[in-house]
Amino acid sequence: MESWFEGKVALVTGGGDGIGRASAVLFARRGARVVVTDINAKAGEETVGIIRSSGGESTFVSGDVSDAGAVQTCVKEAVQRYGRLDCALNNAGIILQQDGNWDEDVFDRIVRVNLRGVMLCMKYEIPELLKIGGGAIVNTASINGFVASATVPMPAYTASKHAVIGITKSAALQHARHNIRVNAICPGVTMTNMVKDVWEYSEEARRTLTNFAPMGRMAQPEEMAEAAIWLCSDKASFVTGHALVIDGGFLAG
Repeated sequence: MESWFEGKVALVTGGGDGIGRASAVLFARRGARVVVTDINAKAGEETVGIIRSSGGESTFVSGDVSDAGAVQTCVKEAVQRYGRLDCALNNAGIILQQDGNWDEDVFDRIVRVNLRGVMLCMKYEIPELLKIGGGAIVNTASINGFVASATVPMPAYTASKHAVIGITKSAALQHARHNIRVNAICPGVTMTNMVKDVWEYSEEARRTLTNFAPMGRMAQPEEMAEAAIWLCSDKASFVTGHALVIDGGFLAG
């Protein structure tokens, strides 16, 4: 396996399962020392265990990305442990069942995690990247950052992912001359725990997920990880401010 990140340190939020876990494992396989953070300590520690069992170097830091103090502590511990921070995948996010009823508490919680969480991560990551002369950040958005769903009403989730794309572009432009690249991945339906929650929403939701992409299948987390890791690597050295859609052709229709 080619060592794209030899000597580098990567931070992955929401690294306890799904796209976050797959990305953390792939970062390690490609040479990075990986800091995994998740609100679910057991799941995060399991990811670290997977990395270490394969000979990689990793550590877990528990934290809620919607909490500024927790995010600051996470980034600080990453730098204290490994001496630097080179790249980050800000992946932590939630859906919650919304039923299209505009519940204020649900809306606020989703926005706090999905949007405020990304903002806070970049707020504390970017100064560390500046210290070493640059780096790369990838934020996890969604195809719901471009379109809404009539079948599964998700107003707060959809709004938050549109906003993630917006804040990604803003940060990319702000730091384009600082050798910091900021991009987003926009997954289609991917077999993660979050999608399993939507799967339970209704029979209609299950039919929609099964037939969602023109390719006729759901994606695997590892396919999203490949895209995220590429965007963090020097192979994407002239890519910034981009929202990379990985959806099996859905948005092409």
